[in-house]
Amino acid sequence: MDKITQIPASFIEKNTNFSSLVNVLKAAFMDQDTIVPMRHHHDFPNPEVKEDSTLLLMPAWNPGKQAGVKIATVSPKNGQFNLPAIQGTYIYLDALKGSILGILEAKSLTVKRTAAASALASQYLSRANSSSLLMIGTGALAPNLILAHASVRPLKTVYVWGRDYARAMDICEKLQNAPFHIQPIKDIEDKISEVDIISSATLSKTPLVLGKYLKPGQHVDLVGAYKVDMREADDETINKAEVYIDTYQGGLKESGDIVIPLKSGVLKEADIKADLFELTSQKKHGRRNDGEITMFKSVGHALEDLAAATYYYNMYQNKP
Repeated sequence: MDKITQIPASFIEKNTNFSSLVNVLKAAFMDQDTIVPMRHHHDFPNPEVKEDSTLLLMPAWNPGKQAGVKIATVSPKNGQFNLPAIQGTYIYLDALKGSILGILEAKSLTVKRTAAASALASQYLSRANSSSLLMIGTGALAPNLILAHASVRPLKTVYVWGRDYARAMDICEKLQNAPFHIQPIKDIEDKISEVDIISSATLSKTPLVLGKYLKPGQHVDLVGAYKVDMREADDETINKAEVYIDTYQGGLKESGDIVIPLKSGVLKEADIKADLFELTSQKKHGRRNDGEITMFKSVGHALEDLAAATYYYNMYQNKP
């Protein structure tokens, strides 16, 4: 067996260019040759912490070219063990021969491709002159979402809110040399109606983005709430916004932000304007005018993992 390439988190962290990664994802969604089964989603109990963990298996194949599968766990109570909520491994394969080409650290891969997918959606859904962003959440995704959005829109001001104000301060300190002003805030209500883009990445079970505060022209990017009993935006947000999702395959089934309003009748499947396949292929349009409120719900897709894994694998093979 040929030597398997090990690609650590440190390489992924140091070598991500969000503009390039966004274009890689765009090309993958446009290509539409990748075969992506519905991801396996298994909850299992953890009596010690009284909170379920989730095992995710996410395979994808580009026939005759690349293939891969992500094996990840989500354990929301891992903070007490000083561990990240999301942990995992990505196995990158030669699709023709079935041999393993590389093993990538999946947490960094996941946060980078997730942030890039939101930025890709933002290219179609946020106003081109969007200059301010409110980041709700202070997990590993938060700084990546900020930088990804900044790679596609001319951000000048960023606000960061989290339940732990100290963590919001830490993110701002880490990004203090970025080409925008960034500051922590203690109340969402203070800024939510002022910014152009609202990005939320939390495990909240109750809405944090409230439609009563939204104003015309805003874009809402929902990235957390990965289970059907979690929700980041309320019904009023759904009623006010033009709703888009990353894929119909997962978006209609996996997150409470879509599933709950579908079940209650607040949202109908026909009301969803497009997914990323339709936006990138120009089969459907994104934002039509500066007065619309747009909302994008991301649940993640194995196509994104495979495209990002190929990006990092090729970069690692060609490094000096």
